[in-house]
Amino acid sequence: MAQFDYDLFVIGGGSGGVRAGRVAASLGKRVGVAEESRFGGTCVIRGCVPKKLMVYASQYSKLIEDAPGYGWQVGESSFDWATLIANKDKEIARLEGLYRKGLDTNGADMIDSRAVVTGPNTVRIEAGGKEVSAETILVAVGGRPNPMKELAGHEHCIVSDDIFDLEALPASIVILGAGYIALEFACILSQLGSKVTVVLRGDEILRGFDMDVRLHLRGEMEKKGVTFITGAQFEKVEPAGRGREVTLTNGEVLKADQVLLAAGRLPNTDALGLEAAGVALEWGGKVVVDEYSRSSVPSICAVGDVTDRVQLTPVAIHEAMCLIETLYKDNPTMPDHELVATAVFTQPEVGTIGMSEEEAAEKCRDLDVYKSVFRPMKYILPGRDEKMLMKIIAESATGKVVGVHLVGPDSGEMAQLLGISLKMGARKEDFDRTMAVHPTAAEELVTLYSPSYHVRDGKRVD
Repeated sequence: MAQFDYDLFVIGGGSGGVRAGRVAASLGKRVGVAEESRFGGTCVIRGCVPKKLMVYASQYSKLIEDAPGYGWQVGESSFDWATLIANKDKEIARLEGLYRKGLDTNGADMIDSRAVVTGPNTVRIEAGGKEVSAETILVAVGGRPNPMKELAGHEHCIVSDDIFDLEALPASIVILGAGYIALEFACILSQLGSKVTVVLRGDEILRGFDMDVRLHLRGEMEKKGVTFITGAQFEKVEPAGRGREVTLTNGEVLKADQVLLAAGRLPNTDALGLEAAGVALEWGGKVVVDEYSRSSVPSICAVGDVTDRVQLTPVAIHEAMCLIETLYKDNPTMPDHELVATAVFTQPEVGTIGMSEEEAAEKCRDLDVYKSVFRPMKYILPGRDEKMLMKIIAESATGKVVGVHLVGPDSGEMAQLLGISLKMGARKEDFDRTMAVHPTAAEELVTLYSPSYHVRDGKRVD
């Protein structure tokens, strides 16, 4: 008779949790996966996937504007928010079905309920109150938008989860925050026709990214009508007719149909029973884990955003696969969080891999920097005033490329392929001896033969 009801019990049906549960079940393990909302988690249900669909929708406004430059007369056009939301919902339901099918096909138990940890090897299923045991408990509950309950009038605001289910496109919106989520929605809504104002505490957007990327992206967004207010925060939010009135700490008062709070996310560990079970948590409730994703309680592990290591869906999936190797394949495997390529689906799009110039200047000290700003070929005939940025950062002594940063069309696609090159240890000479694909924007990456400037002992030298 088995000592436990399950070999693995997963709390959270997002990308990381479902991957761990599905693969463990395919290996013959007894697996239970509990999800209190919808299988698919943040990325599939209320994050990356629906957001990218909305990005595609919003791009059509500029494509229609550009069409006459290529000889197309489109005629009168209009946008219907309800149609977009209905089609988005249909696709999300399809994807959720695939997540469920993957678990079911491999024999995992799907439990549509919140589950709470009651001990090192026990979990209570809230729907019905049944307690089950497991040799290993995996916490993969992800994160949630910060509701900023300390803000006066926060109840009159929405968070990113709510954008996907708004009944109508807001005519105007004020967004607090300047990270990738805030900026992606700023671009989406602006391109669909909303008047967008972004309020940020600091002096520049996208904290932690390369400064050239930050400055270039903000400039391009401003060209497209997004307004930025820097050095300010929300003081209070109040109802104003059918809209909202936002008072800023600098004394300015803004009025808009909607107010979006997009100033960070929090791990979803509230009332999950982890602390009572002995699991160490840090700021905001993140689960502290070792290099193998084990918490302070050996039988309880965690992957994904709930650990606040690198908050990206592919990283959660990678961590889950490493955990399966460690637990069930006698192959202890640590997740690799180095050189993670990422994209920001703003308009223009950002793709980045490796260190920013600021970080590289601190760590490497001596650098050669190659930079190009140009108008992509696709914008020439329409006369669109939008520039692309490409930047390569290499160690001076070795030529090793330590960072590549792109802002412009298809930057995310390029960053994925550049990720392979940098993972392999590519040097600038490898870029130089690679034949260009012409005519493409990407060819600029292999034709930047001379440094634009240098960094010596951590300081820029022109």
